[in-house]
Formats: sequence, C-alpha cells, structure tokens
Amino acid sequence: MSTPPCAPGSDARIDLHAHSTWSDGTCSVPELFAQARAAQLDVLALTDHDTVRGWAELPAAVAASGVVAVPGIEVSAEHDDLSVHVLALLVDPSESTELASELAQARRSRGERAQRMVELISQDHPITWQDVLDQVGDNDTTIGRPHIADALVAAGIVPDRSAAFHTLLRSDSPYYVRHYAPSPGRAVEVIVRAGGAAIAAHPASGMRGTAVPHDLLHEMIDAGLAGIEVDHREHDEAARAELRALADREGLLVTGGSDYHGSGKPNRLGEHLTGGEVLDTLLALARSTTEVILP
Repeated sequence: MSTPPCAPGSDARIDLHAHSTWSDGTCSVPELFAQARAAQLDVLALTDHDTVRGWAELPAAVAASGVVAVPGIEVSAEHDDLSVHVLALLVDPSESTELASELAQARRSRGERAQRMVELISQDHPITWQDVLDQVGDNDTTIGRPHIADALVAAGIVPDRSAAFHTLLRSDSPYYVRHYAPSPGRAVEVIVRAGGAAIAAHPASGMRGTAVPHDLLHEMIDAGLAGIEVDHREHDEAARAELRALADREGLLVTGGSDYHGSGKPNRLGEHLTGGEVLDTLLALARSTTEVILP
C-alpha cells in the first residue's frame, strides 16, 4: 500500500493521465513535470503507453518540480478491432510479472506494425521509415502511429496529428495494420495481479473507432477494474453522465485526466482533474511495493 500524498477531501490538483517521449508525448519526463508545476498541479501520473521506462527519471523530476509523481502505464488492449486503453497505476514493474510479458509482446508488435504501415503509406505518399525515426529522438521509444503522424506533418502531407489520425491512420484506413494487444479483461487481470489499480481510460471516446460498450466494461469490472476515467476532453456531457451513473451503480471510482501529450495534441495539463479522496482510495487499493514519489 502506498502512502497517500494528500488527505481525503483535500483540494490538491491531481492529473492522472500524461505521456512523455518514452511513448508518444513530445516532452521529456523532466520537461513534463516542469510544465506540471507551471500548470499548478500538485500530483501527476506518468502513464506512457505500454512501458515503465520513464519511471527511472521520476525521482529527479519530482525533486526539481515539487510535483508528486504517481508511476503508471497506459496499457493497450483490443476487442474485436476496438482499441481499449487501461490506466495501470502503481503496478509492480518487474520483468517477472504477467503484465511485463504482455507489455513486451505489445511493444514488439507495435513496432512491427508501424513499419508495415509506413511501407503501405509510402506507396501513395512521400514518406520513409527514416522520416519516422527522425521524429523519435535518441531514447528507446516504442514507435507507434503518433510518430508516423508527426512524420506526415513534417512532410506536409497532413497539417497536424489530429488530421493524420482522422485520415491516413484511422482504423478503417487501407493503410491500417493491427498489432497484438491483450483483451481488455486480460489487461485488467494482469494489472491487478501486478498489484496495481486499473482505470478504464476515456471509454466513451469515439477517436478509436467507437466507445467501449457497457457489456465489455462489465467484463473489465468483473476482472477487477477499480475506476473509470470520466472527465476527459473526448467525453461530452451526456457520456460523462452515463459513465458516472455506471460508476455509481458498480461502486467504481471516478477519475479525470488531461491525457497530455505535449505539442502532439491540443490537450492541456490539468484540464481535467481527479479528487484527492479518489487518489487516496486508489493508493490504498494498490498492493505492489511501487510508491508515489514525493518531493
């Protein structure tokens, strides 16, 4: 169990969803936490896609910024061609867990998928794999569709990432290639077995093809889901009301997060927040030895 960084009912500003350059964000971990301080956040979760490689940089980033860090991951899952994401907070990061095995398989598949998509796109548009590599930098980042999008922007093929995802990179595009991901229920199970708290990320977003159906959410609940990310920029008011009602019926926690990617998306740090009492409950649910990182 982790020690809560804030008392229940506190007015701490808590953002439980952000990305760095270790996945598809445009800010390094130190830059991300410096920006969190500028946004007057008290707590920020680092939730890079399918990797914990940014966690090693958290102590220094916290010390420099004064912002409490919650180590996390955004785990990619899939059900019948529907992309489903699950936030995994305070899991055991060791390579011996089932979660680590799933993440390694997903990263390998994601990289292979990216190369194949670039091959297909290059048949119709002036883009190469080197163009994509040029967008990544020097670290061991897992390359995905956002990096292809950045290469398309740099080549002048699309104006921004959003346009890339709405056209060439969308799931029904002729250039789209699937990659391995566990089922949503399996993802929740391995997160829980790794001692973490599992949160359904932006389940009502239409950006990934369609919203997560309620029967699938119930499968995730049965597998040990702790909460739902209700407050997210891709959820309209009707979707938020529906998700809050579901959370209330099922006894789930309600969270909010910016899903910040730096300059890659319009999302802004702190635009949606999580209550202090909710974070305290999540920390109490987590059973691994992973701790929040205090200044």
